[in-house]
Order: sequence, then structure tokens, then C-alpha cells
Amino acid sequence: MLTRRHLLLLAGIGLLIETPVLAQDRMNVIATFSILGDLLKNAGGDRVDVTTLVGRDGDVHVYAPTPADAKTLALATLVVVNGLGLEGWLDRLIAVSGSKVPVVVASRGIHPRQTPDATGSNRLVSDPHAWQSVANAETYVGNIRDGLTAADPAGKEFYETSAAAYLTKLAALDGEIRAAMASIPADRRKIITAHNAFGYFGDAYGLQFIAPEGLSTQAEPSARDVASIIALIRTQKIPAVFLETITDPRLLQQIAAETGAKIGGTIYSDSLSPPDGPAATYIDMMRHNARAFQRALTS
Repeated sequence: MLTRRHLLLLAGIGLLIETPVLAQDRMNVIATFSILGDLLKNAGGDRVDVTTLVGRDGDVHVYAPTPADAKTLALATLVVVNGLGLEGWLDRLIAVSGSKVPVVVASRGIHPRQTPDATGSNRLVSDPHAWQSVANAETYVGNIRDGLTAADPAGKEFYETSAAAYLTKLAALDGEIRAAMASIPADRRKIITAHNAFGYFGDAYGLQFIAPEGLSTQAEPSARDVASIIALIRTQKIPAVFLETITDPRLLQQIAAETGAKIGGTIYSDSLSPPDGPAATYIDMMRHNARAFQRALTS
């Protein structure tokens, strides 16, 4: 016969099993920009509250932290950064905040592409846009999962399960992009973009990207660089140029008008779109860009 004490004990066990993680029990985790924020949400699920410093349609290259960011950082349990020199402003922000918060470098273990410095010197610098390869994004997710587990050991199984489910989706996305890019004729696999953000995509999926701006949107292209790209488009018959959401479109519009190359659409490099846009998540962003490339280069 079940006594009142037994019933209370069973009810308590039921609460432990059924009750979801409450908001006050969640870790407060910061991602430096929107793409990282989406990867973090998929790995952390409802065990984390994610704050993104550089929001949707924001430019992480030129971001200027605010006093509110320092306060946000001071209250965080964990910070997830891209690394590879992307967030040049972050060390100063952490110093100002006085925070000793652990930092997870999502790109850890990725061998970075090296590209000439935009200043015109012979110095090579690391390309920070590693997420433009889905295989690299999978590395990001693994590093984020491990960082969450280190900060919240009780959630280890949850983070492993969440990350595994998301990695399955990323593997399917990678196959989808490879199939789409395989449909593009070999002589039409060159693309002009605003800044040099798609090198990892090109290496992974067999396209060549050429940009008048360097790795950062802070770098202004010279007249000589623009003239060289116009000549390249004409001599190699590059079919399309693509605008980016975080850059001024006028330069590429001028290049397209002078060369006759068509504008293949607007793509997303360093930021997600608003939630009702075509690149609301990392998966949406990569799929949108791949389809835009495929349409422009096969028609």
C-alpha cells in the first residue's frame, strides 16, 4: 500500500525527470557574432541563454563595443569566439569588463588559410572566415560542445546529444552543397565578391573567389585593384558578381556595369539575416549562398 510519504517521493522523482531546465538554471553564454550564436544555440539547447554581441546584419570586422557589452561580459559564464584574428576588439573589451570568464575558441584545431595582407606587403595573414566550409563548422560545434561541458559538467550528456543531432544536419548540408556545386561547369567557377570572405568555401567546394576588398571590410580597395579585377572579368569572362549584406554595393555595381557581368544576387558572409530573412540560421545561410552561386553560374 502506498503511503502519503511514498506518493510525495514519487512525485518528487517525477519532477526531477519531467521538469525542463528553468531560465535561472541556464548558463549565460556570449557569442561574439550571429553565426557563432546560432551554432552555440544548436549545441547548447535550452541549457544555455545566448547573448550575441554583434547582431544580425552586423559587421564583426568594424564593430565598436559599448559599455553595455562590458557589463554583459562581466555577467557571463562562458564566451565563445571565432579566433583567427577576427575579433580584434575583444581583448580590450574583456580587459575593460574586468571579467575572468573562460573563453572558447571555436576555430581551435582548424588549419587557417593564408592570404596576402591587404596593405600590399608580402606578409601572409590568417583568413578568419573558416565557417564558410561546413566541415570547419563541424569543428566549431565540437569545440563549443566541449567548452559547454567543461563549464557545466552536469550537462555533458545533453550537450553531446544536441551536438550530435546538429552535426548530422551539417553533414547533410555539406552533401547538398557539394552536389549543387558539382553542377556548375568547370569554366564558370569564378566569382567576384565584395570582400575576401569565401576562400574556405572555394577550397571546400571547388570555386574561385576574387574580391576587391581584403579579409576585412575595413580595407579599402585601391584603384589599381579595381582596375585589375575589371580586366580579369573581361579576359576570363567571369560571369557574375555578388553583393554582400555587410558591404556597400556601389563598387560591385560599378564593376558589373563596366564589364557586363551580371549581379548574381546578395549573399551572406559574416552575418545572419533577420529571423524572417533568407539566412536566419547558419544552415539557411550556407544553403542560400550555394543556391545563389548555382543559379548564377549555370544559367
